[in-house]
Amino acid sequence: MRLWVVALVWSAMAGVAMAEPARCTVSDLGTFDCELARDGSGLTFALPDGRVFSFALVGDGEGLGYLSGPDTSYPAELGTMTPSADAPGCWVGGKDGFSFCVQVAQ
Repeated sequence: MRLWVVALVWSAMAGVAMAEPARCTVSDLGTFDCELARDGSGLTFALPDGRVFSFALVGDGEGLGYLSGPDTSYPAELGTMTPSADAPGCWVGGKDGFSFCVQVAQ
């Protein structure tokens, strides 16, 4: 199952997806403008430090996050994440307290 999700994330990162302007917030990096690419039940955006974050839904209210860097051949799994009860568009629970929020620009 996890191999399939990683393959899905890699294909979303490598495939052509329509990017849309958004505001992203990532733990330890703050809030920044980002270009959000959505593909089916996943999303991808670049972080200000050059890494790429990808997220894939794997069940109802459950997803997996991944980080990859410019020199990374395989993304690092951040663990299972769930929607934040207090903040719409935010997901929490990743390894080392990783969390993210995405708000698509209107």
